[in-house]
Amino acid sequence: MSRIIAFIGALAVTTVLGSTVALAQPQGSGYYAAAPVEAPSKTSIITRDTMWKFRDGAFTASKAPERDLVLCQLVAQRVGKLASFTAGGQALDADNLAKCNAKAN
Repeated sequence: MSRIIAFIGALAVTTVLGSTVALAQPQGSGYYAAAPVEAPSKTSIITRDTMWKFRDGAFTASKAPERDLVLCQLVAQRVGKLASFTAGGQALDADNLAKCNAKAN
C-alpha cells in the first residue's frame, strides 16, 4: 500500500514539474513564417483557425491542416504581398510565391 502511495506521489510531482517546465520554455518561431513586403498595421491575425503573431519581421504560426500555398494566400489576403513564405524550414519557390501574392490585397 505504501508503495502505491509513494508511486502516486512521485507521479503527481513529476506531472506538476513537467508542466511547469513546459510552460517556462519559450515558444519557437513557429512552423510557418510569412514576411510581408510592407510593415503590417496589426501584430496578430487569424486565418481560418490559425493564429499568426508578428515578430522579427515575419508573421509566424504553428502547423495547420491547410496546404502551405493556401496558408500563404490567406496571409497575403490579410497583410498584402509577401517577400517570402516558409513552411517547416522550406521556402516557397518563386512560382508558388507569385501564386500566393496574386491573392494579396
